[in-house]
Amino acid sequence: MTDDNNPFGGFSISMIDEPTDSAPTAATGGPSVIAEAGGHADAKVVIIGSGPAGLTAAIYAARANLEPIVLAGSAPGGQLMLTSDVENFPGFPDGIQGPELMAAMRSQAERFGTRFVDADIDRVDLSGRPFRVWARGVEYRAQAVIVATGASALWLGLDSETRLRGRGVSACATCDGFFFRDREIAVVGGGDTAFEEATYLTRFATRVHLLHRRDTFRASKIMVERALEHPKIEVHPNVAVEEVLGEDKVHGLRLRDTVTGETREMPIEGLFIAIGYQPNTAAFRDWLEVDEKGYLVVHDETGSAIDGVFIAGDVHDHRYRQAVTAAADGCKAAIDAERWLEAQGITEAATSTAW
Repeated sequence: MTDDNNPFGGFSISMIDEPTDSAPTAATGGPSVIAEAGGHADAKVVIIGSGPAGLTAAIYAARANLEPIVLAGSAPGGQLMLTSDVENFPGFPDGIQGPELMAAMRSQAERFGTRFVDADIDRVDLSGRPFRVWARGVEYRAQAVIVATGASALWLGLDSETRLRGRGVSACATCDGFFFRDREIAVVGGGDTAFEEATYLTRFATRVHLLHRRDTFRASKIMVERALEHPKIEVHPNVAVEEVLGEDKVHGLRLRDTVTGETREMPIEGLFIAIGYQPNTAAFRDWLEVDEKGYLVVHDETGSAIDGVFIAGDVHDHRYRQAVTAAADGCKAAIDAERWLEAQGITEAATSTAW
């Protein structure tokens, strides 16, 4: 829950690799050593990614006796590991910390026999079955693969921005806007996403400052006009954020005029970065279709252009980008993978209710 002084409830995220007492981690418990470097491991299903989509897929796949291996990445848990209070995930009327939610989902997947490897993938070969994925010197062979690598928010690259993530700095208005009720905040960006988020945030904030480093916008004309006409939105062109001010929480910005070079400070209590997302698709671009924004293309709900390779979550979804929709995708991908494996004769038909 939040308090009056900290819109993110006083919760902080450790940005180092070691878990701390104050920051639950999704990378706890369960078997982690499956094969030594240079060796290989076989599985019916390999799931790549450990956000809500990957972990939900693991829960469903494990309950279907598919004994999945999850290649969770070196920073397991996805974007929710950088989120404090999550109040829109069903089942938690008082909210839950993002890392706590991910740790619970991982523990649930482990309970049913999911094996986790906390390593980034190096490359994949999807030319034929078994599909092959390499991570930290080990080759993982799978009859089916679920790609749930998500998308990463683009950030400004400021040390102060990194330090204050989850303490007033966010990249998701839908997730965190509620915490800034009756506060003055800022949004950085010049595209449709920035204007949409600024408009959305007027439901909560007393004033929204939209900051853009140029005097022209990539956003559609109608979105710009709506923002300019909105009584709660003030648009600031030719402005760059030099520093996010604050120790334990955001209390202002140091801004630079990109034309004159002059600097000034703006008092605010929240900063939303809306300069775009980058889907984590680099390892798959030689094998799977991507759209004009770089996201994976889905066929028939969760399928891909390659039979036996399934897609779930934000790695293809650039519309909703919510934990609950990613989790739903993971459920669908696991069910589709189980039914596909059964149709191939790789697994037997379920004799009990797996779902």
